[in-house]
Amino acid sequence: MVATPIGNLGDLSPRAVETLRAVRLILAEDTRQVRKLLVHFGIPTPTQAFHEHNEGQAVPGLLVRLGSGEDLALVSDAGTPLLSDPGFRLVRACRERGVEVLAVPGPSAVVAAVAVSGLPPYPFTFAGFLPPRQGARERALEAFAGMPHTLVLFLSPHRLAEELASCAKVLGSVREGALTSELSKVHERCRRGTLAELATWASTAPAPGEHTLVIGPPVAAATTMVDRETAERALGEALKDGLALGPARQEAARRLGISRRQLYALLQGAGPGSEEPC
Repeated sequence: MVATPIGNLGDLSPRAVETLRAVRLILAEDTRQVRKLLVHFGIPTPTQAFHEHNEGQAVPGLLVRLGSGEDLALVSDAGTPLLSDPGFRLVRACRERGVEVLAVPGPSAVVAAVAVSGLPPYPFTFAGFLPPRQGARERALEAFAGMPHTLVLFLSPHRLAEELASCAKVLGSVREGALTSELSKVHERCRRGTLAELATWASTAPAPGEHTLVIGPPVAAATTMVDRETAERALGEALKDGLALGPARQEAARRLGISRRQLYALLQGAGPGSEEPC
């Protein structure tokens, strides 16, 4: 299982290059896409298409090759295999038959987006792509609405505004989000705001590229994930940035995904219903 770059080709590890050169066959969802990578690194290994439409039929033959001692590699078009890509049935079949499955880890848009989002990094749930139709999409989101932690989604550039609007409607318009785009590429960007603000922006601005949305936990849940020490540390970091006390509190609360009043209550060691002085 070989992770490939999500943008910058320099992120392909030396071990990944060595592995792709050594195996007998590379399985890829889009052989044209992976061929560009192989040509760039001078890797002559043959490729075979392996996608959702042929995975079931291909697995038995691949198991025969693996059973005879051949080494095969599975790659994603970009990032770590299986995350919204085919391969689960193959890996499961290998495990059931005692065929060794090894990881050659590397880039992942999911982990990268969480890392740069400024939202609580754990626990988080990765939900992949949303259904294209509004009704199905909103029903899918409802399954995650009650989870008291961070949520990560892949969004389609063709339905960006609609999907953000559905997120705001189902998960809460004031819930904080970070829309990361073109991670590791020249035009990498991260737009922060409430889900409603992000949906409004996307409805009026072109947003080409690949998008990963990180949604912070509900405010009430976020409070339970933040202790006094964490709140003090966040406030101290904001003060180090040169902000006055009032703006520093506001910035610290934003970074933690809680309200300013909840931050104040944590700093005072009181309950969440405590009043903050004007």
